[in-house]
Amino acid sequence: MPLTGLKVLDFGRYIAGPYCAALLADYGAHVIRVEAPDGNDDRYTVPVAADGSGAMFLQMNRNKRCLTLKPGTPEGREIVRRLVARADVVIANLPHDALLKLGLDFDSLSAINPRIIVAAASAFGREGPLAERVGFDAVGQAMSGSVHLTGTQDQPFRAQVNYVDFGTALHCAFGIMLALRERGVSGKGQLVSGSLFATALAMTNALTIDHALNGIERQPLGNRAYSSGPTDLFRTRDGWIVTQIVGTPIFRRWAELVGRPELNDDPRFASDMLRGDNGEELSAIMQNWCSARTSEMAIVELAAARVPAAPVVKPADALAHPQVAAMGIVEPSAYPGTPVPAPVIRAPIELSASAKAPAAPAPQLGEHTHAILSELGYDAETISALREASII
Repeated sequence: MPLTGLKVLDFGRYIAGPYCAALLADYGAHVIRVEAPDGNDDRYTVPVAADGSGAMFLQMNRNKRCLTLKPGTPEGREIVRRLVARADVVIANLPHDALLKLGLDFDSLSAINPRIIVAAASAFGREGPLAERVGFDAVGQAMSGSVHLTGTQDQPFRAQVNYVDFGTALHCAFGIMLALRERGVSGKGQLVSGSLFATALAMTNALTIDHALNGIERQPLGNRAYSSGPTDLFRTRDGWIVTQIVGTPIFRRWAELVGRPELNDDPRFASDMLRGDNGEELSAIMQNWCSARTSEMAIVELAAARVPAAPVVKPADALAHPQVAAMGIVEPSAYPGTPVPAPVIRAPIELSASAKAPAAPAPQLGEHTHAILSELGYDAETISALREASII
């Protein structure tokens, strides 16, 4: 496994930090999740287990060990010092002032271990008027322009999937890989900084470039697209489907399929941008075609014509498709107190010559505290005293 031997301390919360650490754990890193003695809030989001552990927690914290700790206490700081002295990477998605307060900032940690790599993800970065503000995924979505462009003129919508959080986790994992490569040359660690706002802006950058260079203030189009068509959602006799018609060859095949070959010679539809500009008419044609078919009938015909399309499915049905089984990406994870194993999806990539670490479920609260402290040199009596004082 590529990351075997890499030691990671995960002080993360919710998604951006924990998912970054989970990706490293998937490929062999030894990750310790550091959690409050009574559990972090993110452990209990959307509870699915008897102990209150939630769906997001089971996904974000697979293949980790759990140490409960109050890192802000003198005893807690000493435990952190010992952990950092042995570690390669520290991950924390907290504002810079919170990192300073806990002694988890890069200057403090590099004084303990000059080889340490610290990945710090915040809402707005380390500098600027918003640097100390807190925020979650929706804040990044809203301030990047994405929410304004989603929905209708009367009602913008945010995405239910926390793509800004996940994107920040991925960028931080990428930054950690870069820092590890550099450390192999210099022998020194460094700070990897990520933010929700920067991630969100990176993902909407084509639209902001469009405005900066073309001066066009795009407005919400519902489910249509600005630069292609008919890209939209369509109601069928028994549900909904989506099509994404990008590129002239696909558009030509679509026009033939829906019985409108003359559209290929219509100057209003001569390019992707023009098809986006005139997408309302194209969507009306496609909606008429879909109204006479079930979702399955429509998808079969579109697939035969090699036109990108898919049914709109509920989360309850998403994992039931035979393609999911064929891809082998779901790994059932048995956590105590769940009615059935959780269908966890780990890093959705495969390396041709490197396997993932064997799957392990998310840890119970404090499951590995005694073992980890023993490895740091604490004896049983001291560990009991720390527990009695609610330090761990």
